This record gives sequence, structure tokens and C-alpha cells, in this order.
Amino acid sequence: MQESWTFDYPFDTPSSEAWSWFIQTQQRDLGIFLSYYYKRQGAVVEKVQLKTSPQLDSQSSGTLCLGFELVYFNACQDLHETQSDEMKLNFQFDADKKILNLDGPYWTVREMDEI
Repeated sequence: MQESWTFDYPFDTPSSEAWSWFIQTQQRDLGIFLSYYYKRQGAVVEKVQLKTSPQLDSQSSGTLCLGFELVYFNACQDLHETQSDEMKLNFQFDADKKILNLDGPYWTVREMDEI
């Protein structure tokens, strides 16, 4: 499983100010995107923040590390726990279309066992 998500990115270059704006305005969508990786464990992602400054591979692509909180909640079992985690993502920026594509890591998914 590898998730990807495309965001509007109204800047000409991915600068530090642009990244700050992006994280603040897209925090809910980033949480949804990262939650796809933890849905089997029953967790959702909240409080997404930039962990380290993005590393550029070229002018339009690179990697970034996001920190976040995983929230496990189950009212029936009186369970509400949080834990911190982080994830490295790859990004590609298209200046002409003003979009930013984020690709998460590839996590292998175990298929059903045969009977």
C-alpha cells in the first residue's frame, strides 16, 4: 500500500514560508491522508506539523518529515490514547499547475491466508 494525495499549492517555489502556510492551512487534509496508513490499527492522525525542513532533490521534488499524534479512540472499551509518530514523505511540485503531490512510504499489506 502506498498512498498519494494532490494539494493546491499557490506558490512558485517550495520555500520555508510556503511550507509553514501549507501545513497550517492543510492540516485537516494531511491528517486524513496520513490516517490511511493507520486505519487497520484503528487510529486517526491529528496535529500534523513539519518535523524537519524539507530536503530538496531538485527544484521541484524532495522529501519531508511530518510529525503527528496518533489517536486511538473506542467509546465501548473506554479507550482514548495518543502517541507521537512521524513519517517521511516524497513530494513533487508542479509550478505550472500550482499543485503539490505527496507520496507516502510503501507499506506491505498481508493478504488473506489460503485455507
